[in-house]
Amino acid sequence: MTNPLYDTLFGRYAGKTTPFLHLTDGSSVTHDDFLCMAARYAHVLRDAGVAPGERLAVQVEKSPQALAIYAACVQAGIVFLPLNTAYTAAEVSYFVENSGAKLLVCDSVNRAALAPVAQAAGALLETLDADGTGSLTTLAATKPDGFPTVARQLDDLAAFLYTSGTTGRSKGAMLSQQNLLSNAETLVDYWQFTDRDVLLHALPIFHTHGLFVATNVTLLAGGSMIFLPRFNCDQVIENLGPATVMMGVPTFYTRLLDDARFTKQLTRHMRLFISGSAPLLADTHIQFESRTTHRILERYGMTETNMNTSNPYDGERRAGTVGRPLPGVELKITDTATGDTLPDGEIGQIEVRGPNVFQGYWQMPEKTAEELRANGFFITGDLGVIDAQGYVQIVGRNKDLIISGGYNIYPKEVELVLDDQPGVLESAVIGVPHPDFGETVVGFLVASDETGPDLQAISATVGDSLARFKHPKKLIVLPELPRNTMGKVQKNLLREEYSRLFAAQ
Repeated sequence: MTNPLYDTLFGRYAGKTTPFLHLTDGSSVTHDDFLCMAARYAHVLRDAGVAPGERLAVQVEKSPQALAIYAACVQAGIVFLPLNTAYTAAEVSYFVENSGAKLLVCDSVNRAALAPVAQAAGALLETLDADGTGSLTTLAATKPDGFPTVARQLDDLAAFLYTSGTTGRSKGAMLSQQNLLSNAETLVDYWQFTDRDVLLHALPIFHTHGLFVATNVTLLAGGSMIFLPRFNCDQVIENLGPATVMMGVPTFYTRLLDDARFTKQLTRHMRLFISGSAPLLADTHIQFESRTTHRILERYGMTETNMNTSNPYDGERRAGTVGRPLPGVELKITDTATGDTLPDGEIGQIEVRGPNVFQGYWQMPEKTAEELRANGFFITGDLGVIDAQGYVQIVGRNKDLIISGGYNIYPKEVELVLDDQPGVLESAVIGVPHPDFGETVVGFLVASDETGPDLQAISATVGDSLARFKHPKKLIVLPELPRNTMGKVQKNLLREEYSRLFAAQ
């Protein structure tokens, strides 16, 4: 193939008028319409001087046109760099400068703020708005509907995705055509996607979940997507009827469960609900199955690897686990100090190896060497355990490990006890500095009702369930836990805010 990723995902639809994107205004974009749009954008990118292998940074709202820029980059051999729409100009400045992007595409409302950023980085600046208009679309209007696909190899880079940067500067994960294509092929087979599937797509497309999992899998299977601008409970409920599959983060499912219109009857046509990007509470699993008879399929992936594990399509989907390693992916639990493989049942760091694992961090050879072993195993930074049946359970991040008085404490173990208490919707456990123990445990609770949790009763219950050194020194009720755009709890923010909680004691 001339360009494996383009030819496999996009090129095979040339001339086909089958529906690809179903939009909220009732219109549809066919596969061929989409390819023609992408080809016109590819001409603009080439005319702007962005050469194969160079980077294009995009910070725009979700739209068919925004998705077509991704396809245009793949066809033109350009490395695609999507950026979170919540990033400030200062944050975008780092990404554009660090990546060496030749062109930055932004929303018109941000043009004035980002013009100095592009100029300082030596990048061109064009605009694309949520309605599909903007300078990029104006330039594309006069371009041909076809573009000569640029030859690329499987090991050529296709995308950069920057990590969230919770422990220092964000790192640019370099993803090859092989990384993206192999993962899509595995997931289509494992989740049994076909050309009859209609995916309800309410995820952002600046993240691996909505872009490389949802979109690539649908393209490879030949299905279509109901393309919502963002998650909106009314729109999701309105569009569930014609859908067969939904991918979401846990927040999507908890919000649906809070709506009386979300019923078994409404989901009768659905084949599969998939959740990821953040842990799904066991209570959400139970409520969802009770309400709809569907059991949510939870999986585990990350920026550097796409998907690593999944609960089975056919077979037991275990709440609290992320299933088994996907075909072609090796996963092991290792000692954080020695790197030695641990036996099943012991907690350690998760390492993975496979064609899905990234090529390293852009311009960070030392960081790459720290986290990507010479034998190809990537040290994920997640702590986990494998049970006797091979199911993987995530117990937290390595950096979240609490060492109090010399004892290791895994936050997840404490959180599971707290989550089970009356009046508690969810919890987060962190370690904060303590003058006697080095670190001590603090638990944050979100109330499930107006009455709220009984902190004294919870402390007593925790005393019955956990060893004394694991007991939270303090329980704090918050209106909500801080989360990023994909629903992950940002424990680093809690650690920063409460770092001096015991400073005077």
